[in-house]
Amino acid sequence: MPTRKINGVELYVETYGSGAVILGIHGTPSSALLWVDAARELASAGRCVIYDRRGFSRSERPAPFEALDLADHVEDAVALLDTLSAPPAVIIGRSTGGQIALAIAHRHPDRVRALVLLEPALFTVDPLARDWAARLRATILRAAADDPSSASEVVFREALGDYAWESLPDDLQDMFRLASPAVLAEIRGQGLDLSERPLDLSSDELARIDQPALIVSAEDSPEVLRRVNDRLAEALPHAATVLVPGGHLIHPAHPAVQEFIGRVLAPPDRQR
Repeated sequence: MPTRKINGVELYVETYGSGAVILGIHGTPSSALLWVDAARELASAGRCVIYDRRGFSRSERPAPFEALDLADHVEDAVALLDTLSAPPAVIIGRSTGGQIALAIAHRHPDRVRALVLLEPALFTVDPLARDWAARLRATILRAAADDPSSASEVVFREALGDYAWESLPDDLQDMFRLASPAVLAEIRGQGLDLSERPLDLSSDELARIDQPALIVSAEDSPEVLRRVNDRLAEALPHAATVLVPGGHLIHPAHPAVQEFIGRVLAPPDRQR
């Protein structure tokens, strides 16, 4: 199994293609397993690196596994880039992965060439989204008090709908359920979207994230996710937006994403 020792934890990592690095960061709950097709497509533009975040799927759960902080995921991603001699990278983040991508750009701007934000879970930028996230957190904790393995299912149903969960193959439902301990560890941690104290970037802090950014919304996602994207589009100084069909599991290699990455990675004399 392809793993790398990152900050004392074995992370599962896959690499496709060569050239400038494109780092994919999955959401909660999820796995790089759902990014393989996208990584293969993105390999035509650069070296696409995908990985299971600590505690998820094939990556190690450090003991004791009580809490995961935003800082853990940020520093893991930065250290992974360093082991690849990769910075600065184009970073694609979906949902919680998008929040992590923004935190990397805020804390380690030299590591980021551009951002692709697929409905990033920075709920603190909008009051209705903040309230929605707080209710989701409470719902997960109530369900987990009776059945800890249900945490992932609750997140999935709330973000994508009951039908999306019920239409998943049994093996994918099992994969998501097995991520429930990581979901609960993030809730108990600091800084993540469903933590008690999530990351809260001010307008000034967001304005200092000056890398090119593509913000992607999905037509069938909850309205609060589009509200977050609207606020980010207003705050990030070099942001473009696009609305795509479907729900929250936006394809990381959607044609709009590929076109954006192609422009970012083009030689200076070919950029427009």
